[in-house]
Amino acid sequence: AESPSGSALEKIGRKIIEKCKGLPLAAQALGGLLRGEDDEKVWNDVLNSDIWEFSEKKCGILPALRISYSHLPSYLKRCFVYCSLYPKDYQFCRDELVLLWMAEGFLQRPKAGSTLEEVGCEYFNDLASRSFFQPSHNPYRNSFVMHDLMHDLATFYGENFYFRTFEVNNVVKHDTKTRHLSYVLGNNDSASKILEVCDSSKHARTLLQTDCNDYFELSEGILDPCQLLEQMKCSRVLSFKFFSREEGMLHDSIGELIHLRYLDLSRAPVMTLPESLGNLYNLQTLKLRDCRNLKKLPSNMQNLVNLRHLDTYGTSLEEMPKGMSKLQDLQFLSDYVVGKHEENGVGELGELPHLHGSLRISKLENVKNSGEASNARMDEKIHLDTLYLRWSSFEEGEVCDSQTEKDVLDKLHPHKNLKKLFIFGYRGTMLPDWIGQSSYHNMTFLVLRGCRNCWVVPSLGQLPSLMELKLEGFDMVKKIGAEFYKADGTHHHHQVTPFPSLKTLMIERMPCWEEWESFECDDDDDAPFPQLETLWIQKCPKLRGDLPTFLPSLKLLRISGCSELGCDLPRAPIIHSLAIQGKQEARMRELSLSMLEALHVNGEHLVEYVFDAITHTQPTSLRRLQISNCSSAISFPGDSLPPSLRELYIFHCKNVEFPMQHQQHHSLARLIISNSCDSLTSFAFPAFPNLIYLRIAGRENLTCLEEVSELQSLRELSIHMCPKLEKIRVPASLRRLEIRECALLGEGIERKDPHIWPSISHVPKIYVDEKRIRNESTS
Repeated sequence: AESPSGSALEKIGRKIIEKCKGLPLAAQALGGLLRGEDDEKVWNDVLNSDIWEFSEKKCGILPALRISYSHLPSYLKRCFVYCSLYPKDYQFCRDELVLLWMAEGFLQRPKAGSTLEEVGCEYFNDLASRSFFQPSHNPYRNSFVMHDLMHDLATFYGENFYFRTFEVNNVVKHDTKTRHLSYVLGNNDSASKILEVCDSSKHARTLLQTDCNDYFELSEGILDPCQLLEQMKCSRVLSFKFFSREEGMLHDSIGELIHLRYLDLSRAPVMTLPESLGNLYNLQTLKLRDCRNLKKLPSNMQNLVNLRHLDTYGTSLEEMPKGMSKLQDLQFLSDYVVGKHEENGVGELGELPHLHGSLRISKLENVKNSGEASNARMDEKIHLDTLYLRWSSFEEGEVCDSQTEKDVLDKLHPHKNLKKLFIFGYRGTMLPDWIGQSSYHNMTFLVLRGCRNCWVVPSLGQLPSLMELKLEGFDMVKKIGAEFYKADGTHHHHQVTPFPSLKTLMIERMPCWEEWESFECDDDDDAPFPQLETLWIQKCPKLRGDLPTFLPSLKLLRISGCSELGCDLPRAPIIHSLAIQGKQEARMRELSLSMLEALHVNGEHLVEYVFDAITHTQPTSLRRLQISNCSSAISFPGDSLPPSLRELYIFHCKNVEFPMQHQQHHSLARLIISNSCDSLTSFAFPAFPNLIYLRIAGRENLTCLEEVSELQSLRELSIHMCPKLEKIRVPASLRRLEIRECALLGEGIERKDPHIWPSISHVPKIYVDEKRIRNESTS
């Protein structure tokens, strides 16, 4: 049949939009339903649905949302309504919700070559595309939320089968047909209330904790785990985090919950798990995240043959139980702590080919030889994207066989699809060749930390996609040479530009590092690090040079604790932020200040250079300037600050002349003068009408500070180590006053001296040596 014309569907669509009455969510939901649908009958079914005639006032649900829900397949309806267990505005993660759907049996059997988790992700994406879920825009986690109206829709269709215990005070309102329960710690849920609800819901399949702050206690009472477990014999999902801290154990009766598929004990103060846990043959998900006291898993863990997700991150496990290789359905294993026996050694990982996501392998010092490492078959785990390899810290003087260490790490090489690699505490003197091979074409993130015996940094410049590199604790390295850029240390023209994608490079705690050899190239186009935006070098006390000569994309350069550094800083035409701390005398020749937004320099040489450069450049973007440890008698250019400056911090610069600022400077919002500007006897504060924060410290001869009262925008004032200061007046705008080590002023404020107190009594928060001074007029 010929598909209908676009104009016909457009006419129907416009009529549907009219019925949405200008509500964006309604239009989004129906748009998600009809997206890609070219059957005119389906469009007309939506337009002419009887649901449009249902009274919104009676049920409180928009007709458009009910229509959208009615067109969902039955399996998606179940998954959506399940989310009514969450509170409104609750942020949930896709992968976590999929595990819950899987435990409840909501997911259809996957096709060959697919997994249950992938089926669940398809369901989730389908619901999100229809606007049942929306991204939360949380910058710290990839999470989703339900619009309040969608939450009302899920609650409406959940009817009596789903129950949020925290939303009612009277358990009588709870229906005995309820099968799914959720609760919130520290909210409106007491121990007795939860037990009462569970007692009247002996066939409940779910008891789910849905709050984010897992460190709350129940609002009242102590919950008896035995009693709760007795009531939850039919449960499939159990979030169970409330233990007696004295006992620190889970009761044996947990083994009687034979239907259990999902058990979350995260952040519980549990120290041991009973052997009866091994009876939970149907268990798919076991979450023990941040059970910091937990040192051991049950010895019969291998009985959990249906286990797919085991999260022990943040525990204190000393070793894995024997026979983990029998858990061949495992899709996610957060951590594997290598034991000293073959049955719990690293070779057990070889029988777990389906692991996805990230994996942390620790106590690798227990791997005796490369044969054991080879048995782990790490190169066959094609679904891993992040791998952590950790050796425990070792004592000074402890002898390691360097060749064995290298052979072990060589056999642990992961699949070429790996994206992130972390190596901590490696004990060999050289890292194997696979680290840095260009065949790791997806590697974007690499951390090498605590490789104390290594005397050379591996060749990493040919990793084509590497974006972030951190090198830390290479105690024996004295030189980073040409091999860092190219595999053989030569400069062949047919090789790609070294570090072509790197954006962040951090090098820290290299106590013996002296030389960074420059990469020789004919012109700037062939120079390494063409994309580098952040360069951070810290605590490398013997480093003399050189730094890369040209970094065209560099935006942030930070150098600290490199007292011997005396080379030129890189040419960086678009640098925005520069911080050089410590005693180093790095030269800033050819460094452009025109685009700088933040500048922090330390020492006479650099401070003098900066003041001279400001004179000639007139930076128009500089917003933050910090200078420190300069004894030279120098002045700000033109006796004024750069017009764009918002923050100025001066530390230990006694002879620097503070600018008189003959014209008002409207940008400055924060100012700190600490042990600096000794010639300054009075402050030209009226020149800074928008100053919000002011700290004055280390002014031994300062006796009066009344000019502050002219700062009508000031909200915070901090005065430290001014022993002779007696008088102060502050503006009406001030909200916080902090006094430290100012004996005369502090004493006067504490006894509310009539010469001082009336001028500051309006300030809501006053502190003297960290002690709050109570103020009846503002409390």
